[in-house]
Amino acid sequence: MGSLSIWHWLIVIVVVMLVFGKGRISDVMGDFAKGIKSFKKGMAEDDQAAEAAKSPPRPVEHQPSEPASVSPVARDTKTG
Repeated sequence: MGSLSIWHWLIVIVVVMLVFGKGRISDVMGDFAKGIKSFKKGMAEDDQAAEAAKSPPRPVEHQPSEPASVSPVARDTKTG
């Protein structure tokens, strides 16, 4: 038993073309190419998300808040 020769491959290709037809094979290959493009796009989006996560956080500017003052009316209603 040896490896397949070029004639064997040609016969296989002819049989596949007869079974599936020329248009069907091109459709399958087109769908395969779309799948690869979609996969690459998804990987690029994952890389961008990872880079965004690695960026240093922005410092938060502290703004002092005014002390809460309780009005006399509010004090009377709470206690009474």
